Amino acid sequence: MTTRGMADKAVAPRAIPLFFLGVGVVCLVAATVGGRPVLGLVMLGAMAVCGLALALLGRRSETYRGVTGETDERFALMGRSAWATTGVVLTVANLGGLTGELVAGRSGSPFSWLMGLAAVSYVSCVGVLRQRM
Repeated sequence: MTTRGMADKAVAPRAIPLFFLGVGVVCLVAATVGGRPVLGLVMLGAMAVCGLALALLGRRSETYRGVTGETDERFALMGRSAWATTGVVLTVANLGGLTGELVAGRSGSPFSWLMGLAAVSYVSCVGVLRQRM
């Protein structure tokens, strides 16, 4: 294993908890700019607790190890299926939001933008993958 590969394995277990903490900081800054610093602190606290729980409890979890990059073919297949399911769920949720906005007589924004982005990214991805395979 190369030095880079060993470094990646050392960083991977910390990456997800640090990501949670980073999202919490972004939420704190955004809420503070929006005039709701207490909400930002609550969101930062919640994200920090989630990140800490993952860091402490995730070490013994096979699922956590699979998510953090210690994968085999089985986890790669599960990850691909999980991303596909996530995409379907988010697309259906955005479609529901778009429909609700249109029924209420509004423009459909931001759901129309998200649905358009989903369509463009799907078609682009199919085009790129078609060239690779």
